[in-house]
Amino acid sequence: MEVENILLKDKVTDCILRLTLNNSKHQNTLSELMMESLIKELSEAAIDDSVRVIILSAKGSIFCAGHDLKEITQARNNEDSGHAYFKKLFNTCSELMQLIVNNPKPVIAEVNGIATAAGCQLVASCDLAIASDESMFATPGVNIGLFCSTPMVALSRNVTNKHAMEMLLTGDMIDAKKATEIGLINNNVPSENLAQETLKLAKKVSSKSSMTLKIGKQAFYAQSSLDLSEAYKYTSQVMLDNILKDDAKEGIEAFINKRDPEWKDK
Repeated sequence: MEVENILLKDKVTDCILRLTLNNSKHQNTLSELMMESLIKELSEAAIDDSVRVIILSAKGSIFCAGHDLKEITQARNNEDSGHAYFKKLFNTCSELMQLIVNNPKPVIAEVNGIATAAGCQLVASCDLAIASDESMFATPGVNIGLFCSTPMVALSRNVTNKHAMEMLLTGDMIDAKKATEIGLINNNVPSENLAQETLKLAKKVSSKSSMTLKIGKQAFYAQSSLDLSEAYKYTSQVMLDNILKDDAKEGIEAFINKRDPEWKDK
């Protein structure tokens, strides 16, 4: 399948980019081609000043079923039993997930279906996520003898240890309501309202200063790995740098004068 068909790219507004997984015949798996396509488009969006928010969605009833098990099985026939292929596969997947987290643009997952294994990891790696009521989530690797170790990284950074371990050790599916309750997603809505609610959220986020969003997103993930005193030391410096920016001055003046701010994104 051609790159331009496996991943659809659409500007739903002047500043909101939608990337849609479009390989429903193969359950929108994170094949080599799909991951390479996502990395390419996310990298380009990161440096595109016209893009303020990215929505990640999928065609079909399965959002993403994780890695392509047929590709994995075929690689076992290689001379090295697939060692080189598997190493590249997991490294590429890790690169993709980190690219989402480190992307200066907020990424919102719009989930309308099943997200399992690396597909669940994809959702957990996004900054925000909204799912249809019918959506389901799982990290079922334990059921096939391959623990979801890399999905565990994203999952454990979104939900509590007990909830993460229950998903990882049982491989059981959880519904969208449960996913909302444990913090894997932000909200679940009727499927007919999903696109509308996701766009509503994306528009609200995109109305903010892109400079401020970039600073805030980067600081959020950076401080989470620091101890309390170091986190405050780091974020105090971030706020100092931020308050000296043009948009901080404009935003404060606009608030005081009860008017809408005019962002310069700097």
